[in-house]
Amino acid sequence: MTAPTEPTAHGVRIDAQPGTATITIDGVPLPAGQVVGYELQHDIANTLPMLVLHTRQPAGAVWEGLARVAVADPQQDLGEQIAGFISKLNPAAVQGAALERDDLGNEKNSVTEAILRTIADWARGRGA
Repeated sequence: MTAPTEPTAHGVRIDAQPGTATITIDGVPLPAGQVVGYELQHDIANTLPMLVLHTRQPAGAVWEGLARVAVADPQQDLGEQIAGFISKLNPAAVQGAALERDDLGNEKNSVTEAILRTIADWARGRGA
């Protein structure tokens, strides 16, 4: 099993409307229909945003700038994809978001449960 390579920064432009998006990486537009959607995350404390190309977005957006781009290899093991996603998370951001959850309980494992729910929400494109 080979270790994933560190993503490199690329110039990205996203021009999206409901049902359609034009995504350009390093000045080259991606072929129409190749990408069914995207997720753009940016923690202001970190240097570059993370762009994940994958699911359809219901609302329009326009964004342009440098982003760290990671495109999943369809041949990559699902466990490796999950590990790659988790390894890119900012632990302080995950903990902070988990502690702010409305459903945070007072039981022994409540914080762990909140952290896992937060990561699952982020993996589904909710929050972050």
